[in-house]
Amino acid sequence: MNSVIQNQWRGLRSQAKLRLETRNYANAALASRVAGDGIGVSDAISARAELNDCWIPGVEVFPRRVYPQKGRGHFAELARLDDGVLSRIGLLPRQWASAMMHRDSAKGFHIHPPYLPDDVSPGEWFNDLYVANAEDYSRRPYHLEQWDVMFFLTGICEMILVDEREGMRRRVMRLIISGDMRSGPDTGGVVIPPGVGHAIRSIGAEDLIMVYGTSTLFNPQWEGRIASRVENAPLPEDWIDHLEWGI
Repeated sequence: MNSVIQNQWRGLRSQAKLRLETRNYANAALASRVAGDGIGVSDAISARAELNDCWIPGVEVFPRRVYPQKGRGHFAELARLDDGVLSRIGLLPRQWASAMMHRDSAKGFHIHPPYLPDDVSPGEWFNDLYVANAEDYSRRPYHLEQWDVMFFLTGICEMILVDEREGMRRRVMRLIISGDMRSGPDTGGVVIPPGVGHAIRSIGAEDLIMVYGTSTLFNPQWEGRIASRVENAPLPEDWIDHLEWGI
């Protein structure tokens, strides 16, 4: 700390001053925040060009609007299959499901295996699809691999995405997504390609309820987990000691 800042803390004990830290509240560049503390969906959408170098190829983020209905609640569309992002990229989900996470809980990293032809290397295949021909969505084998498109109805979601595809640069994206009950500029939907690990934390004051569509039907063999011990919360150590005592 500089002398001016140190002087304002002169009323503290010397031991406390040695351990003292102050927080920097200045906004860092979005490109560093998206892989660090995270950014809201609205920032990800409005600054898409600025984030191009750190954006995970194949990931899509799009806004959703919630219409309040006075005295009754609200109405909100999820997505239109003949308009918007899903229509543009040609992703028509074959199955829809819902999930609920209690407040302060977490899950993941979940990951689905990307399709890979036998005679092509992973790096060659992925770079052809997502770099050389990034906007030729007709080349994507949606029917042979599981893509997810996620929406959140209640709560606030913190989503962390990690590109684990061989031959692709390992990028990280951390997004904050508001559910319909907390509607605002960060209410949106997210498209997640296979090979991209995704972890979710419920950080709002209420349970997190999501609705998600998948490009294929549920296949248990495609449900991979990486660093997912958070889903299996252990018993307290003294409980374990008590249960094992005398055995």
